[in-house]
Amino acid sequence: MSKRTIVTIGCAVFLTATSAFAKLSGDEAKRLSEATTVINELRTAPDTGIPQDLWNKAQCVVVIPGMKKAAFVFGGEYGSGVMSCRTANDWSSPVFMQLAKGSVGFQIGAEQTDLVLLIMNRRGLDKLLSDKVSLGADASIAAGPVGRAASAATDAQLSAEILSYSRSQGLFAGINLSGGTLKPDKEALVRAYGSGVTASEIATGTRQVTLEPASPFLAALRQSSGRAAPAN
Repeated sequence: MSKRTIVTIGCAVFLTATSAFAKLSGDEAKRLSEATTVINELRTAPDTGIPQDLWNKAQCVVVIPGMKKAAFVFGGEYGSGVMSCRTANDWSSPVFMQLAKGSVGFQIGAEQTDLVLLIMNRRGLDKLLSDKVSLGADASIAAGPVGRAASAATDAQLSAEILSYSRSQGLFAGINLSGGTLKPDKEALVRAYGSGVTASEIATGTRQVTLEPASPFLAALRQSSGRAAPAN
């Protein structure tokens, strides 16, 4: 193979990667920005937020900012967010996620709630990356305890694969999301990373891709978990 051919192939690969990153939409950028705000505000609420010891044990963090709920007789909830997982030395690049939960009842009106999910072990992560997970059925989930310590956690909370939290009007509380469906947002992943990258590769760090708009979000995770940014 000639040097000219090698250069041509290299340029083609570079252009493909560049175009993939350039397609990050305003929606994905907004998710990252709003998720960063949620994580930063957790640190300013030590008495009413997620206990630090649970935060330190979490293998992954999912943030669904502004989960929407609107209904008239038949209702449902839908949200888009991001997930990052601990790797050997840092947090992974974000995996874009979707959460949906149907409901039936006499509901009128609409509201938005921020959600934070802590994935507490690798088993929970593996289930989450199996394309689509029914919360409470495929993966155990419990409303997480709030406050400065997790000593008041129940057996169900301590054994759950996922702990869930909500924030409405500035207050954090545990929330029951059983029956909801959580899955990677494949279209957003393609826009962000290209068609050849999977959610599992990003979450586990086996494919290390730098997504510049995610820098503030990852910095917030490092500060919340007491893990400094990796040295260059």
